[in-house]
Amino acid sequence: MAWLVLLGALLCMLRVGLGTPDSESFLPPAPHNCPYKCVCAADLLSCAGLGLQDVPAVLPAAAADLDLSHNALQSLRPGWLAPLSRLRNLRLGHNELAALGHGVFTNASGLRLLDLSSNALRALGRHDLDGLGALETLLLFNNRLAHLDEHAFHGVSTLSCLYLGYNELASFSFDHLHGLGVTHLHTLDLSFNRLGRISVPQLAALPAFLKNGLYLHNNPLPCDCRLYHLLQRWHQRGLSAVRDFAREYMCLAFKVSASRVRFFEHSRVFENCSAAPARGLERPEEQLHLQVGRSLRLHCNTSVPAVHTVWVSPQHELIVAPGSRDGSIVVLADGSLAIDNVQERHAGVFVCLATGPRLHHNQTHEYNVSVHFPRQEPEAFNTGFTTLLGCAVGLVLVLLYLFAPPCRGCCRCCCRCCRRPRAPSPLQELSAQSSVFSPTPPDALSRKASVHKHVVFLEPGRRGLNGRVQLAVAEDFDLCNRVGLRLKAGSESASSTSSEGLMMT
Repeated sequence: MAWLVLLGALLCMLRVGLGTPDSESFLPPAPHNCPYKCVCAADLLSCAGLGLQDVPAVLPAAAADLDLSHNALQSLRPGWLAPLSRLRNLRLGHNELAALGHGVFTNASGLRLLDLSSNALRALGRHDLDGLGALETLLLFNNRLAHLDEHAFHGVSTLSCLYLGYNELASFSFDHLHGLGVTHLHTLDLSFNRLGRISVPQLAALPAFLKNGLYLHNNPLPCDCRLYHLLQRWHQRGLSAVRDFAREYMCLAFKVSASRVRFFEHSRVFENCSAAPARGLERPEEQLHLQVGRSLRLHCNTSVPAVHTVWVSPQHELIVAPGSRDGSIVVLADGSLAIDNVQERHAGVFVCLATGPRLHHNQTHEYNVSVHFPRQEPEAFNTGFTTLLGCAVGLVLVLLYLFAPPCRGCCRCCCRCCRRPRAPSPLQELSAQSSVFSPTPPDALSRKASVHKHVVFLEPGRRGLNGRVQLAVAEDFDLCNRVGLRLKAGSESASSTSSEGLMMT
């Protein structure tokens, strides 16, 4: 017993010497340079919803996704993104930013997404977006933008999605969108603005991939005939930006906000519009139909030779020399596009964009390529085999008819079956009972009402048809002995009985 007490004392002393582990000692250490109250997880830094009025002074260099949304930021200092060389996504939505300023994004060369939505921006300057050479998505919706510098987007050469909806833009120029710097752009949202002036020729000159993603709904557009016919054509072609929001495309019949009408529901406003002025606005794309495995070559036809030529694939890939990323599409020295082995993925609209000093403006040329599999023709062997089999069967039937006539016993059996007496029908019994009160013989009524008729003489009518045979049926007609056929004629048609034909039923 003493040694057990000694062992317990030693264990207690050992436990006291080592100490009890605290729960906080198991928590991982805070990441290096993580701002107070922010969440840092690997390359993610989230400081959303903390009521921040300024950007934290120290930011971790490993951050690739920075979220500063839902705060009270009013300004951004130049060069504040210098430590974040790996930054790819920056979210600044739902703040109080009224302006950006020069040099705010000079150190964000790798940024792909920039969210500036739901702020208080009133204008976008010429150098506000400098340094965003790799930007692909720019969210500027739900601001107070009323002015955009014409060169504001010239530095974002890879921009593909631009959202400017829910602002106060009264006009928008598409001139800066014609350059080769924005050939990636396939989504342009201008909805819910104040666009009252818009250039219809500029709209018609846009490439097809941008027309499909150009949102103009919920704007006080003018009820212009050319604009009406242009939107009608886009709707008929099935462009999703027009088709999906057809009811929200409105125009002002007069210069009063209360005179808004829907483009596609109030055609009376455009009854006197002639389609002639709108025919030359859009150059229709060429329709090409190819089979899988064939070769294809597309030429960028322009009025004069172009200096630079690029193509845009149906998958919105910008194709320049030497060709596409997968190598299936090649751009030749003269600017034409070649595909040696056409596949289903090559179906869609190919757009050529050409530019040069002798061209008045950048020109586009569109090809709508349809790819289908070749039709399989039936094999000649199957057709010949079927014909041969049919001839053989026909020959066998002819031989059976010539050399194997039916036996007489079969015919006699058939005739005996026909001569079997049948039970009188209720209609025959009724006609027999009524023969007492009718001058017509009962056997005639029963013969007319019988369902086993074999020979019928037709009499269409007595009035005006003198000399026709009345309806008469011979129930006792013998199928094996057709000589004993008796004919019955009325008093008015007795003279013409022998001249009428016999109808077999």
